Amino acid sequence: VTLVESGGGLVQAGGSLRLSCAASGLTFSNYAMGWFRQAPGKEREFVAAINWDGGATYYTSSVKDRFTISRSNAKNTVYLQMNSLRPEDTAVYYCAADQGTAYSIRRGPRGMDYWGKGTLVTVSS
Repeated sequence: VTLVESGGGLVQAGGSLRLSCAASGLTFSNYAMGWFRQAPGKEREFVAAINWDGGATYYTSSVKDRFTISRSNAKNTVYLQMNSLRPEDTAVYYCAADQGTAYSIRRGPRGMDYWGKGTLVTVSS
């Protein structure tokens, strides 16, 4: 199983980025997907999650109304559209797959079945 994130980079505060996570080696539609992030010196934290069919999504409070998670089961890809970016959004962003539900992903990074290697997002002030 491989999860490969892309789309990270350097952006000014207030800007936008779209992250993608391409999955292979698994039946993608059997998995809920999540995005997590880890800033320097901090623990990895939950950002957003989506159910296998896109029917339910969850966000951490600090990104609600700014970030949108979506998925394409036809393309085996999950996305994270990030708008109105802030310097405090700077982190390595990871996607992860879980055979449970998006609701369970909200609990945190433990117990996820598969992880990508991450993509760096840097937001300058």
